[in-house]
Amino acid sequence: MSRFDGRSGPIRLGMVGGGQGAMIGSVHRIAARLDGDYTLVAGALSSTPERAQASGRELGLAHDRIYDDFTAMAIREARLKDGIEAVAIVTPNHMHLPAAREFLKRGIHVICDKPMTSTLADAKKLQAAAEKSDALFVLTHTYSGYPMVREAQARIQAGELGEIRLVQVEYAQDWLAEAPAPDNKQAAWRTDPARSGVGGATADIGTHAWHLARFMTGLVPEKISADLQSFVPGRALDDNAHVMLRFEGGARGTLWCSQIAAGQENSLRIRVYGTKAGLEWEQEHPNHLAITPLGGARTILSRGLAQNGAAASRMTRVPPGHPEGYFEAFANLYREAATAIRAHRTGAEVPGDVIFPSIADGVEGVAFVEACVRSSSRDGKWVSL
Repeated sequence: MSRFDGRSGPIRLGMVGGGQGAMIGSVHRIAARLDGDYTLVAGALSSTPERAQASGRELGLAHDRIYDDFTAMAIREARLKDGIEAVAIVTPNHMHLPAAREFLKRGIHVICDKPMTSTLADAKKLQAAAEKSDALFVLTHTYSGYPMVREAQARIQAGELGEIRLVQVEYAQDWLAEAPAPDNKQAAWRTDPARSGVGGATADIGTHAWHLARFMTGLVPEKISADLQSFVPGRALDDNAHVMLRFEGGARGTLWCSQIAAGQENSLRIRVYGTKAGLEWEQEHPNHLAITPLGGARTILSRGLAQNGAAASRMTRVPPGHPEGYFEAFANLYREAATAIRAHRTGAEVPGDVIFPSIADGVEGVAFVEACVRSSSRDGKWVSL
């Protein structure tokens, strides 16, 4: 049973990582605040004590709720009457397992950045810890929070596209097209096998593309064939990958992820083709979804209009013509998590329409990365997931 009572009010949130100089930590904090569902009350914001203390003061945390170590934070917060109910983990990949495990075993809900861990072995250990815990585990695959991604998923599930034949998904950036400056903190850990894991672009953005394809289509993967490159001299991890996909039932797919594609900013795009119709969605233009029936005219659906179903409407925040984007999608996942946590407070059932990426999605994402590396090392040999 949960250690938390059924009192109403914002969820008491802690954070591990995300201190000074960390981009994704501020994104998590904005997302958590957007609906008033959470209040940040504690944090172990950096592995450097001085930076952890300074970061906590900047965020207005009470001095006795700023921790130099996440284990000390987990132990003390679990004992406090007003201790945290959930923790956001926004560290480099290799620290996700040890941090998440400390909170899960004390009944504190975990909201973890992706990929879930740096290795598949660690992912399975974290899965075991989550299964033993009464707490929830939420993985922030942001793009599943967009309204028109939910609309695409609903239309595919309803059979509007017919039997799915082809899936093409790509995620292209150019921010690592050259060797980064030595003080580029974000690049440093993402290109370091000790902190990122065996995958570079495949882990950082390939897992997003992989999860989007799985989430939107519901197709079950069978095998992949991957060709990974490290184009920048001296780079230890892949910065570009081409992956062929085989799904149960005969559908085929391709996944391209790259962080050296000159001119590309954050170009996540997916195309799905079935026997009746095809659809297309782009993250850089997230408020629209294109659907084209076989032999028919292309239709552009807009977020917030009556033509969309309940799944998209639940994720929609403002009227049509007012753009919604990344922060809102991120906040949608935090809101879904908040609904589940509040149900957990009272022992109620989580509503069936509440959807968020889970521990299983995390394990599958890390398995995808390791399968890509394994396949590429064998000259593109087809490998099972």
